[in-house]
Amino acid sequence: MVILFDQFHLPEDIFEVVFATTQQKIVAKVLIKTMKEKNNELNKTEMSFFATKLHEGQFLTEIDEPGYEGKKVKLSYNKRQFYDRILTPMKSMGMIDYDLYKKTYRLSDAFNKEMIKVGLLWLREFKRPVSEFRIKEVRT
Repeated sequence: MVILFDQFHLPEDIFEVVFATTQQKIVAKVLIKTMKEKNNELNKTEMSFFATKLHEGQFLTEIDEPGYEGKKVKLSYNKRQFYDRILTPMKSMGMIDYDLYKKTYRLSDAFNKEMIKVGLLWLREFKRPVSEFRIKEVRT
């Protein structure tokens, strides 16, 4: 997953930085809220139930989007796309961890640690002297 942001217009909401569409942002927020309500963890069955309820359009929740504040709305999101575009990217970025032994999904702070590593990679590149750059010339 690629995260693109503008340092001068960085949103206050992490989900706007990570996800491309409003719908993805809403579903990810609802997933995190659901996990927090369950002590930051969902087992495999609970996650499947969550995805199925979304797929069937039967997931009733409150969202904080303009025009919907304080109102109950039914969310609908394709199950396969939920796993491909929401859950898998959140796992690969370190926002959610999957325990193979317990078969549970848990909120994780690994995302923060990885972002710190990205910043350190940039510092290393920034401080590298010009003499270390080697560009191979291609002759045709």
